[in-house]
Amino acid sequence: MEKDLAAANVNRSYQLTAISIAIFTFMLGFLYPRYASGEVNSLLFQAVFVVMGLATFSFLFAALCFYATSLQDRFDAARRASYARYGNLFWLAGTTMLLLAPSVVLATVGLVIVAAFWFLLWLVFVVFMIRNFPLVLLEHTDRQDGSQTG
Repeated sequence: MEKDLAAANVNRSYQLTAISIAIFTFMLGFLYPRYASGEVNSLLFQAVFVVMGLATFSFLFAALCFYATSLQDRFDAARRASYARYGNLFWLAGTTMLLLAPSVVLATVGLVIVAAFWFLLWLVFVVFMIRNFPLVLLEHTDRQDGSQTG
C-alpha cells in the first residue's frame, strides 16, 4: 500500500472512530432517560452500546493497522500487506456494526416495523459484502512482491 493511501485510510478510520464516539454519546443522552424510567427494553438498550463499542474499536484498530502500512522503513512489504488486510477487515467490521446500530436503536424505542426494514437493509449489505469483499482483498494483494496495488 502506498504511503499516501495508507495515510488517507488512517484519516478516514480516525474520523469514523470520532463519529462513532459522537453517535455513542448522543444515543446515551437520548436513550438513558428512557432506560432509567423503564420505557425501553434494557437488553436492547445495552445491545445498542455493545454494537457501537464494536464499531468504534474496529475503526480504531483499522486506523492502527493502516498506520502500520505507512511505516515503509519499519516493515517489509509482506508485513505491510498483512496489516493492510487486517485494516480492511477491521474497517469492514466497524462499518457493519455501525450500520447495524440504527436497527437496534429503532427496536429499542419500539419502532419495530422500521427496525425490521433497517435490519433487512443491513442483511442486504452483509450479503453484498460477503460476495464482494473477498474480491477486494484478492485484488489488492495480487502482485508478486506482496505489496498492495492501491
